[in-house]
Amino acid sequence: MISLDYTLFLQMVNFLALIFILNLLLYKPILGIIDKRKKQLQDTEEGIRQLQQSVEERMAAYEEKLRLAKLEALEKKNEIIKEGADVAKGFLETARSEIPAMMEQFHGELSREISEAKNILTNQSRKISVDIAEKLLGRSIQ
Repeated sequence: MISLDYTLFLQMVNFLALIFILNLLLYKPILGIIDKRKKQLQDTEEGIRQLQQSVEERMAAYEEKLRLAKLEALEKKNEIIKEGADVAKGFLETARSEIPAMMEQFHGELSREISEAKNILTNQSRKISVDIAEKLLGRSIQ
């Protein structure tokens, strides 16, 4: 049986002293470390969120720049194609305008060569006919 005397009082004082000492030496440091780690985790999570937001912003900016670059490249491509078509059209127009002059020059040269060929053939045919006549007659015609 438990007696209610001064030992109970001593045990209560001992228990309270033990709680006070354990609180000072064990519980408060452990709770402080837990709170410090919890705060460190929260700071790390906040840093991760900020980095993730920064990455998303940079990706959005990069994608926007990429889209603008593609649009600019497409515009330049269309502009270059149009310039090429204009240059080709200019070459075609120049060639078309030069064709009649070239045809006229060609016809002139062709007419001149035909008349030269006729003269040469006429002269040669006369010479050949004189040669044939001389051989048939057996004497000189001239």
